[in-house]
Amino acid sequence: MLLQFGYSQYESKVYETLVTSGEAMDASSIVKLSGVPKAKIYEVLDRLVDKGIVMDTVSGKKRTYTALPVEAVIDKLTHEFESDIKELRSAGVRKTVVDDQVWSLKSHSSIQAFCKQMIEEAQESVLVSMWSDEFSEITDLLDRKEREGVRVEALVTGDDHPEVSLSKLYVLNPTADHDKLERFMLLVTDTKQLLFAGVEQGSWQAIRTQAQPFVKVFVEFFYHDMALTAFSRKYPEEMFKDEEIKALLLRLRY
Repeated sequence: MLLQFGYSQYESKVYETLVTSGEAMDASSIVKLSGVPKAKIYEVLDRLVDKGIVMDTVSGKKRTYTALPVEAVIDKLTHEFESDIKELRSAGVRKTVVDDQVWSLKSHSSIQAFCKQMIEEAQESVLVSMWSDEFSEITDLLDRKEREGVRVEALVTGDDHPEVSLSKLYVLNPTADHDKLERFMLLVTDTKQLLFAGVEQGSWQAIRTQAQPFVKVFVEFFYHDMALTAFSRKYPEEMFKDEEIKALLLRLRY
């Protein structure tokens, strides 16, 4: 019940036992119903009392325990979470030292969140290249940044791309012959920081760096893809009627 909120398995079991029983219990009864070892029960109960989700009292020579109601615990956890978020935001305001390390980042949701943060912090420019379903998650943010004066250039891969009012938007519509086309995300902000992500063995993985040699290479990579997309769209017959050129284009991993 409480494992996802940072409580131990024993703490969760004891709280669940108390809150579902609806009555005060002594340590021996809690041991029987919770399955927590007798040698651990008082240590666990003391921690729960200290954390404020279990109350205790002494009647005669017996100490009994009762759980804080679930709604009260939810309110407590919510308040603590909001306080932690506020503290985290405050810590994030501090300037970080620019470094040239290449950092790895996993988890699709974390990569998406970091992309949005990079775009939000951009002051001058945003170069973004990704598939249409990923792009749809950031269209409103990109529109707003362009209205704020940030130069936004986007390359979207996929037929079903969202409506967006960006002044510089290119779309690559894959064909059945694009057997090498892979899912990816590329984001460069202010020509200072980049994030490149791809799918490896079914899981998203990314690198993030401010190292200028890497940033410059990926900026060139972005404009290389944008140029080929523009040429292919404007001169489709000329680009694809030559079998050698067609074979090279279809082997590209955008």
